[in-house]
Amino acid sequence: MDASVATSWQAGYIAVSYAMAFIGALATLSAARRIRRRDGSISMGNTVAGGIALGGIAVWSMHFVGMLALQMDLALAYAMPQTLASLFAGIVGSALALAFVAQAPHRLGRVLVAGLLLGAGVMVVHYLGMDGMRFGGTIRWNYRIVALSAVIGVAAASAALWLAFHTRGLLAQAVAGLAMATAVCAFHYTGMAAADYVCTTPDRMAQPAGFGYVSAAALPNTVVLWAMSMALVITLYLLYQAATQGPDHLEIEVAASHYRA
Repeated sequence: MDASVATSWQAGYIAVSYAMAFIGALATLSAARRIRRRDGSISMGNTVAGGIALGGIAVWSMHFVGMLALQMDLALAYAMPQTLASLFAGIVGSALALAFVAQAPHRLGRVLVAGLLLGAGVMVVHYLGMDGMRFGGTIRWNYRIVALSAVIGVAAASAALWLAFHTRGLLAQAVAGLAMATAVCAFHYTGMAAADYVCTTPDRMAQPAGFGYVSAAALPNTVVLWAMSMALVITLYLLYQAATQGPDHLEIEVAASHYRA
């Protein structure tokens, strides 16, 4: 007989998920400034760094820590094929969106188109990641809330892309990072609210077993370590560029674009 699943939230994980989104947002803001070179060409290294920061840390890492904040009264595991595919989708989608906007960051239409595409990518990260959840039951969806999460996702993506290319100064970047983190978390937790978990097994604590399944208990430290390691690598990469190439190029290019417009 089907039975509802009792759920609760761990405030500590929610706080960590917000911190992941904020760290990723700051790294994105720093990398985005260097995606477009002085000659108008696109830096592949900075594009990849921005994609990892936005899609891999701010979105994907936040998403999985946020999912682990959900506590259920049954055993839970995650299928790695969907989990890793969602990571790949987040990084690639974010990198492509950042590169597209960097070519003409002053054009609102370009930001909105990229926001729509990135929002779709963020939806893939979230719902593909949730499809990777393995437990003795099923998920029933409230599609009105799913639709609401889609609207929030596109709005959050568009805002993130605009902020990435129009924020100057440390204080402004810190405020922008908080805003981006809030937008990402708003999307994630709205999407989580669309799910209702139903148990269909008599043994709630039976650990799901299958190819590529990893227990939920083994994931928090792994995800946080991965996110912090990537943030450190991106920071060192950007510091190296600052030391060897001088000031950021984007501010010059954006100013010139506005002047020409």
